[in-house]
Amino acid sequence: MYNYKETMDSLIEREVAEGRVKGASALVIHRNREIYYNAFGYADEEKGMSMKRDTIIRLFSMTKPVTAAAAMILMERGILDLWDPVSRYLPEFRQSMVWSEEKKCGIPAEREITVWDLLNMTSGIPYPDPAHEPGRRMDEVVKDLIARRNRGEMVSTRELLRQVSTVPLCFQPGEKWMYGFSADVLGGVIEAASGKRFGQFLREELFEPLDMKDTAFFVPADKLCRFAQYYDWTEQEGLQVHRDSHLGEYYGEDVAFESGGAGLVSTLDDYSHFASMLVHKGTYKGKRILGRKTVEFMAQNRLNPRQREDLTWDSVKGYGYGCLMRVLMDQGAAGYNGSLGEFGWDGWTGNYVAMDFQEELVLLYFIQLCGAGATPALRKLKTVTYGALE
Repeated sequence: MYNYKETMDSLIEREVAEGRVKGASALVIHRNREIYYNAFGYADEEKGMSMKRDTIIRLFSMTKPVTAAAAMILMERGILDLWDPVSRYLPEFRQSMVWSEEKKCGIPAEREITVWDLLNMTSGIPYPDPAHEPGRRMDEVVKDLIARRNRGEMVSTRELLRQVSTVPLCFQPGEKWMYGFSADVLGGVIEAASGKRFGQFLREELFEPLDMKDTAFFVPADKLCRFAQYYDWTEQEGLQVHRDSHLGEYYGEDVAFESGGAGLVSTLDDYSHFASMLVHKGTYKGKRILGRKTVEFMAQNRLNPRQREDLTWDSVKGYGYGCLMRVLMDQGAAGYNGSLGEFGWDGWTGNYVAMDFQEELVLLYFIQLCGAGATPALRKLKTVTYGALE
């Protein structure tokens, strides 16, 4: 039998040694027992900062499962109905238009976007994308956000969402699946429904009960010494410090736009507390955060066959999608020995979480490589881990 720890070490260390990433770390918890942890390379090479267990990284889209959990808390309390129109909380979304390529203009949506559409990315709200007109218009919204912040203006979550609401949808609500600003809009819904700033709601309802002391929408000055750099890779120059703002990200203490889709920072241990709570169906160290049936509800495919046709990335082959997370449905299509029902998500910089009820398993892999997606090394780490389980 192979040595699990040595195999994991060699896979991760090779990524650093061969120059694919500056630094990487991983943590695996099985049935409440840590079965693997290690870190290699630099969190910030320019500052000589090693990758460590308490390194703070940009989560990017691994923020989305946290936003989904926050919505579930409000659902359990009878404050939020998943079939509610978004306009009940954000009136600017009442008159949504859908882009018609044939007419080269927006036409009225056949129905309103619902909270359910936001949770399942079936709203039609795009991310910036040069491939279509709504995406190009959304790009202008993000560029305006960055320009205004560079001028010292404070653009709040609600103010940005008012601009997002002016961009035509890419399709009729519920018609297709498409990755976009749905989770950010959901963050605004949570803010309006709870009567609290989104970050305050997350802190009180999730981060404090889960002992997530380093998770927030900003990095305090006294923690900047642990804040990882993120890197771009090009054929010509290799790994270089990333200089741009991808989706308007900003981590200063004066942050105003709290992005429910991509704005949080966290550490391995912090995120493992959140993931372990989900794996144990809503409990953490004896504290009930979410109901058992609610967490089971979250970890299911909610896309119909037509919508799943749009789920085409390599990282989600064999998966469905629901509550802002992937859900494993076909091991063969995924090329992966994980349990059916394994669920989780990843971030733009390659960080990744996999959660499994059946095995009570949490796997976290942290890198900070822009546009990394699910790397071949990550797929190997997952299959090696499942192969080692007793």
